[in-house]
Amino acid sequence: MATLWKFISSSVGTKVILAVSGLCLFGFLIVHLAGNLLIFLGPEALNGWGHMLISNPLVIPAEIGLLLIFLIHVTKATINWWENRQARPADYAKKRWAGHTSRKTVSSATMIFTGAVMLAFVAWHVTTFKFGPNYPAAEPGVRDLDRLVVEAFKQPLVAFAYTVVMVLIGLHLRHGIASAFQSLGADGPRFTAWILKAGLVLAVIMGGAYALIPIWVYFLR
Repeated sequence: MATLWKFISSSVGTKVILAVSGLCLFGFLIVHLAGNLLIFLGPEALNGWGHMLISNPLVIPAEIGLLLIFLIHVTKATINWWENRQARPADYAKKRWAGHTSRKTVSSATMIFTGAVMLAFVAWHVTTFKFGPNYPAAEPGVRDLDRLVVEAFKQPLVAFAYTVVMVLIGLHLRHGIASAFQSLGADGPRFTAWILKAGLVLAVIMGGAYALIPIWVYFLR
């Protein structure tokens, strides 16, 4: 137990925990995006997806597990950032912007900022959509999630803020995905370029797809 705690508290252990928890959260984002994109197929598709989720008896354990992973990721990221600040209280006199995950990039330098924005966003998102108004859909016993989403994104400020946050999430993923694989040992001359490209492509796809939803709802619904 002491050995395990020593590893968890170490710099290497922290990076591994951040990598594993981050990839788990990324997997959730993929599944969540797949459900959200059903809005393009009409209210019945989105409402049916939402009803299927809340009707599943495993949804509560899954949400608790997801919350724990999220809290672990946030806590470890904050501790890691603070320890790095303490070890290097003064910023670099000259930042080196490069493509490798071990050097400074715009996405790596803003990870704590984009992470903080995401933390605030998650609180707003859960409050607005999960615990928002329970409008009844045409189908008996089904919540009209489509109406809730449209009402939210028809507000200019909400649609704009949501879109900006999705861009920031893409920026966070840009470094986070590549860094996670690097922390887990998938790094080296043969793999680094591929990992960086994959991280960039996935970040653009995820951020862009999420941002497309409020834009489409605001202008075309």
